[in-house]
Order: sequence, then C-alpha cells, then structure tokens
Amino acid sequence: MTVRFANYRIAYYVAVFLLSGTVLGLAGHFANLFLPGSLHHDYTIFALIVPSLTIFVFLLTLQWAQPRIEMGAYVILGILWLAMGAWSTDVIGPAQCDGLRGQRTPTKNGDMNAQEFCYEIKVMQAFSWMLFCLFVIWTGLLLALVSQAQRFGRWNIWSEPIQELGWFGEWPGYYNTHQPGMVQMPGYVPYGYPLQAGSGITQQPGHSIIIQPSANGGQPTITQVPLGAV
Repeated sequence: MTVRFANYRIAYYVAVFLLSGTVLGLAGHFANLFLPGSLHHDYTIFALIVPSLTIFVFLLTLQWAQPRIEMGAYVILGILWLAMGAWSTDVIGPAQCDGLRGQRTPTKNGDMNAQEFCYEIKVMQAFSWMLFCLFVIWTGLLLALVSQAQRFGRWNIWSEPIQELGWFGEWPGYYNTHQPGMVQMPGYVPYGYPLQAGSGITQQPGHSIIIQPSANGGQPTITQVPLGAV
C-alpha cells in the first residue's frame, strides 16, 4: 500500500478501536447493573456483542485482508452499529438528562442515579451513530480506491491483498514504487498510465506500450504496438 493509505487506514482503525472500546466499557457497566435480569436485558447483551465483534474483526484484518473481505466486514458492522444507534435512541427516547437530577432508575439489585444512566446511554447513542458514519465513509473510500486500481490495470484487485491499494492519484503497489526514493520490490512491475511507462521510454504516436515482467525477476520486456493491434 502507499504510505498515505497506510497512515489513513491506521488512523481509521485507531478511531474505531477507541469508540468501540468506550461503548464496550459502558455496556460492561450496564451488564453489571442489569444482568441477569429482565430490565434492559436484550439491549445490554446486544451492546456487548457489537463492539466486541468490531474489535475482533478489526484485529483480524489489521495485518492482512483483501478489499472484498474488508468491504463485506464494513457493510455488516455498519448495519450492526446502525441498529445499535437506533436501539439506544429507542431506550432513552426524548429524555433530557439535565431534567433527571435527583431521580433514580431501577437495577437488578436496587437503583442508580437516573441522570448518570441517561448520560451513559447518550454516549453510547452518539458513539454508535458516529461509528456508523465512519463505516459508511470508509466503505465509500475503499470502493473508490478499488475502482481507481482497476482503471490502472489491476483487474483482480478485489481478491488481492489490500496492501496493494494506493491512495487517490497514486499507483497501486507496495509503498508507491513509482515514486523516486521508494523501495522497489523484486520482480514487481507497477501499473500506470501509458505515458508514464518508465524512465527514458517515449510512447510513439498511435501506439501502446506493453510491459511484460520477466519470469525470473529480471528486467521487463517493453514493446510498442499499434493501437489497432492491441
């Protein structure tokens, strides 16, 4: 992957980890207050499952994944966080936390401060909607980057390692190998625009440049053929 894509992806993962961890911590607090019991039973269990599943999936895909795998994971997790946000909204309703000062709400072993309960639900609600928005945004970015890689000639990019993706305007490949000063992977030939086929190569008018990598990792074979023959 390019350096910029790697950095943005790590930043996205860190944001999801932090938000999911906060929701998981609050859900654990609710589990201690309400489970086992009938009050908020289903909501508390669901609030434990969604962030736990998110963290688990992201730990699996952090080091290795394919675009099609991450796309499927983002869609499923995005739907779960949408449901989480909607359920949190249903639980707290239109209540204003400031107006609950001094009131109590029942728990499995007594009661708790209703204002504290309201604030915690509000945080879970806000973070759930925020995570849903992050999944929607990153899904759109991933789709755009995959489409760009396909335009650059990587037709099978959906099934290739996600490390092959480049950021906008950058070729797909390991750490943006077409840029000066970047590491060239052995046997790797970057895909790109015809006019950028390589240093010292001039494309003849009406011709296309074909780059064929060597089978043993040597210098690639570069030929120019008329457009009608391609």
